[in-house]
Amino acid sequence: MSASPAEVPFSAVETGRDELLRLMDLQRRAFGSQPMPSYEVRVDRLNRLRVALLANREKLIAAINDDFGGRSRLETEFAEIMMPLENIRYLKKHIKKWMKPQRRRVGLLMASTSAKIHFQPLGVTGIVAPWNFPVYLAVQPLSYALAAGNRVMLKLSEITPRTSEATRAMLAEAFSDDEVVAVTGGVETAKQFVDLPFDHLLFTGSTAVGRQVMKAAANNLTPVTLELGGKSPVIIGPEADVEMAAERICFGKSLNSGQICLAPDYLFCPADKVDQLERAIRQQFAKMYPHLAGNPEHTCIINKQHKRRLEAWIEDAKEKGARVEVVNPAGQELGECRMALHLVFGVTDEMKIMQEEIFGPLLPVMTYRDLGETIAYVNSHPRPLALYLFDHDKRNIRRILSQTHSGGACVNDTIFHIAIHDMPFGGVGSSGMGAYQGREGFLTFSHAKGVLSRPRLNFAKAIYPPRSKLADLMLRFFAR
Repeated sequence: MSASPAEVPFSAVETGRDELLRLMDLQRRAFGSQPMPSYEVRVDRLNRLRVALLANREKLIAAINDDFGGRSRLETEFAEIMMPLENIRYLKKHIKKWMKPQRRRVGLLMASTSAKIHFQPLGVTGIVAPWNFPVYLAVQPLSYALAAGNRVMLKLSEITPRTSEATRAMLAEAFSDDEVVAVTGGVETAKQFVDLPFDHLLFTGSTAVGRQVMKAAANNLTPVTLELGGKSPVIIGPEADVEMAAERICFGKSLNSGQICLAPDYLFCPADKVDQLERAIRQQFAKMYPHLAGNPEHTCIINKQHKRRLEAWIEDAKEKGARVEVVNPAGQELGECRMALHLVFGVTDEMKIMQEEIFGPLLPVMTYRDLGETIAYVNSHPRPLALYLFDHDKRNIRRILSQTHSGGACVNDTIFHIAIHDMPFGGVGSSGMGAYQGREGFLTFSHAKGVLSRPRLNFAKAIYPPRSKLADLMLRFFAR
């Protein structure tokens, strides 16, 4: 629900409340006529989504590049195209099994009955997608909602208007409006969208806006899945391979120029290894990006507004005593949209860079002498979306994983846990609630309905009035 940047001349079409209500009514009536789509119907919808992605691949890549003013094609192909396609294959392989009713134990007291869980679609679901991975973060939850048998309305981001329009047109070709429909528009459209009485609402974005979305959903008692962000820490353990850690941190922080909710947000390093780490990060970054100006592999900051915000945070940190080291291998002037990696040393919690999710190529580096310091620091702040730990000592790994909370974690890596389709992805506390990958994603968009079945033989009659000796025996046996 961020304002559309003034410098973007292309604007997405606004969608009014009357149109939103019309589309919701259309989908509700369609769902009412087919409340439990078959396996074949669900696979057909996933296949249409797959074909649409492949057919519109180049259009989507070009639109994302235009919206960013320069987006690494490799990053776009990997994250926005390949990962959703792989996920669709995964879903097609598993949903038949997931759809089957699950048998549950009934216990001796309910002998002769059977109990099963039936997984039903929720109905009309809403998805609000952000700008940083505008196709992936629309299509990925969409695929789970379709696998669970739902109708879906999507609100696409106004900050990437060309991509949103290309995505809207792609989905309009593949689906009727009563199956899947995507809408565009700015802040008012977004507010009206989350006010709709969905059967489930999934929002990806900032924690601050997530709170607003949850308030709006509460008016309709709409359950929500919130995929938020927060400050994901990196801990370089005492027994870490610093060179390896530097390489993988560089990748995680430079992907999409740090404009990703999972990006390493700040780093803890043993005090006696911080100089080695700085040298290693410089070397690894230079290998990945020998030059930045005009480099098609290096992604731009989405717009001037976001770059000015990042620059202001750098100045704030400097004014409050931080040392800022710019990692710009060729020492080039970078123009309006590109931004070098900045390592920020000597940070404190009074600095803005340590108060908000960074969402850019700034990496605060803190030092420690005892591992307990890092655990205490992480636990004294809001729970992050991810935690990244580098160490080869199993005791250190167990200690940190068991004594900290985060939505997910990687050991000796960053970012890539989101690429595991069979594992749930989501936040905890301020970084979100719910998940939408793996079987958990199917469950997010399903209602697990418990069904009891009793045959003609009815042992429960023993407790029907009037009271009998058999009832007394049962009470003495079970109530002990």
